[in-house]
Amino acid sequence: MFFYGKGGSLFGIHTVNMLLTVLTLGIYYFWGKVRVRNYLLSQTEFAGDRFAYHGTGKELLVGFLKALLVFFLPIGALVIAPEYFEASEAVKAGALATAYVIGFVFVPVAMVGARRYRMSRTSWRGIRFSFRGRALDFVKIFVGGSFLSMITLGLYYPFFMTKQHAFMTSHSYFGTQKFDFDGRGRDLFGSFILAFLLLFPTLGLYWFWFQAKLLRYFWDHTSFGNARFRSTVTGGRLLLLTLGNFLLLVLTLGLGWPWVLARNARFTCRYLTLEGPLPIAEIRQEAQLASATGEGLASFLDLDTGFDFG
Repeated sequence: MFFYGKGGSLFGIHTVNMLLTVLTLGIYYFWGKVRVRNYLLSQTEFAGDRFAYHGTGKELLVGFLKALLVFFLPIGALVIAPEYFEASEAVKAGALATAYVIGFVFVPVAMVGARRYRMSRTSWRGIRFSFRGRALDFVKIFVGGSFLSMITLGLYYPFFMTKQHAFMTSHSYFGTQKFDFDGRGRDLFGSFILAFLLLFPTLGLYWFWFQAKLLRYFWDHTSFGNARFRSTVTGGRLLLLTLGNFLLLVLTLGLGWPWVLARNARFTCRYLTLEGPLPIAEIRQEAQLASATGEGLASFLDLDTGFDFG
């Protein structure tokens, strides 16, 4: 995979997006987001062909409004109504707890919905990607994993992350061909313990090496037919990318954000390859319907679904 885009080109898009977003009182934000995704994917090439994005600003806006209506208004009502009607403290506490539980469950629902939407709007050689996992199944993984991570004081974290990644990957398709993942959380447990022990002595810097290990492991255990992904990212390179992005944003007072997006996309592609025969001739189009509601909810919660450069 190769990324050819430049921060300068994105800067022009980003500047126009900001101006039009202000002039339209925020409404153009969704069309601006589509322009950025269009650019990033159109500049990313694999096997001589570039990716394409087919989402629209209207879809994102409608998804955002649906998420607001279906998810956040009920939560807001649970928080505000008891205060407004001067309910008892027990009722207030119960309503607040209910709102928290609903909000917590919405996180995995949003992650699945956003991934489903983004993959359904992405194509290569005219064939769409898709995600076919059920939200309820991922909610069980997310809630159970969060609980086990809490009661084990974080020791369950590598198992939790691996199960999430396995679910997202093994339910992803390109046309009729699915992706597979054969990783196990126990393989990462030793690395996680080492990262935890070195976290304070290294002032947190060793966490970059653990994150690089995580990325390499996840990609190296991901396959597509008889082909397998390979990642060569290292902790040092990840640290330099993060420091460079931080300095770029600070020194430009945030104006360097387009360059950060381009750097991240280029970094992702530079250290990622796909080795082995690809069953391209056997793959057929098999598009799946997907709404942008989950995408709207993910935007509210500022979630990363793992299928986006930006």
